[in-house]
Amino acid sequence: MKQLKFSEPLANLILNGKKDISWRVNDDKNISAGDFISLCYKGGREFAKAKVVRVRETNFGNLTEEDKRGHEKFFSDNEMYQTYSKYYKMKITSETKVKVITFKLL
Repeated sequence: MKQLKFSEPLANLILNGKKDISWRVNDDKNISAGDFISLCYKGGREFAKAKVVRVRETNFGNLTEEDKRGHEKFFSDNEMYQTYSKYYKMKITSETKVKVITFKLL
């Protein structure tokens, strides 16, 4: 089963129903709508299972309000780029491609 890993406090946001979208750069798992996935803590321990209901590819500069609605919030685009640059250990800009994955807990 394909996995998506999350740092704290993101797992709690998911379990509390406040997060149902994940943005991924360089999706090496080829996650697609209809996939059943394992949601895991950073260390690999599963905390939930989900079904992918929608996948959209865009770039950070073109993220829509719908893409952001079920995602954790950022005070600014600059904060978002800095956060994702740390996650992926690469420079993230408005032109960086991102996969928007919407999921529903099972």
